[in-house]
Amino acid sequence: MAEPETTRVTVEGRRLRLSSLDKVMYPSTETTKGEVLDYYARVAGVLLAHLRSRPVTRVRWPHGVADQMFFEKNLPAGAPSWLPRVEVDDVTYPLVPGLAELTYLVNLNSLELHVPQWTVGQDGTRENPDRLVVDLDPGAPAGLRECARVALLVRERLERLGLELYPVTSGSKGMQLYARLGGDLSSSEVRDLAQQLAQEMTKRHPDLVLWRMTRSLRPGKVFLDWSQNVAAKTTVSPYSLRGRELPQVAAPRTWAEVEAGAEDGGSLEQLMIEEVLERLDRDGDLLAGLP
Repeated sequence: MAEPETTRVTVEGRRLRLSSLDKVMYPSTETTKGEVLDYYARVAGVLLAHLRSRPVTRVRWPHGVADQMFFEKNLPAGAPSWLPRVEVDDVTYPLVPGLAELTYLVNLNSLELHVPQWTVGQDGTRENPDRLVVDLDPGAPAGLRECARVALLVRERLERLGLELYPVTSGSKGMQLYARLGGDLSSSEVRDLAQQLAQEMTKRHPDLVLWRMTRSLRPGKVFLDWSQNVAAKTTVSPYSLRGRELPQVAAPRTWAEVEAGAEDGGSLEQLMIEEVLERLDRDGDLLAGLP
């Protein structure tokens, strides 16, 4: 079998070999690996803020989204010595402080990048979470409209606690809502807060919200997944691509969009690569206030 074609590049002073740039990663749109690498290079200025000091779990599609994928937590085999790493619970994760590290991992067909809500300190110890995430997962026939309605309810509730929320459409089916934290609560305490919120929302809006994970109860409702705040859990990073049929992105949104999407007849759709890049050029980083 012939060796894949490689292109040598220098990124932030690091020499990298990029392979198979013409490989089609998203057959539905004929989006190539080279275009995926280009997307990540163009959003690195905002994406890296959400990866920095967080252990990064990758979801890799070696042959594109039409084929098999796998999660990878450990440092990839053959990783260069300059790739930073941290050991957490007997797993050695890569850290991604810059574009060179990001490019190296994306070149391994890592389409999705997932991170916890906590960071590691300079000594490698796990810090308290610096953000809370509310993950909204709709059960068909519920969709983004129902997620938008729940998002507005959650915003109203958490604003009373002094928390400002940042909405992100997940690039898959639902949404995430992020809030900045001061780092004075443990992961367990943040998890308990999120669970209490989910239970309260379910009690107040039983026809719309669900806090239990039972799949048989999900149709037509929005599962408020409080468990994403458990220390061992990760959530897809804002600005990460998703391994779906289309090259959709976990994309920051405005509250005006969420409000419009919650209305009868309103429209709120997942965003793709070019739309996210256009919005970034036009609006800047809507998550600038989020760690």
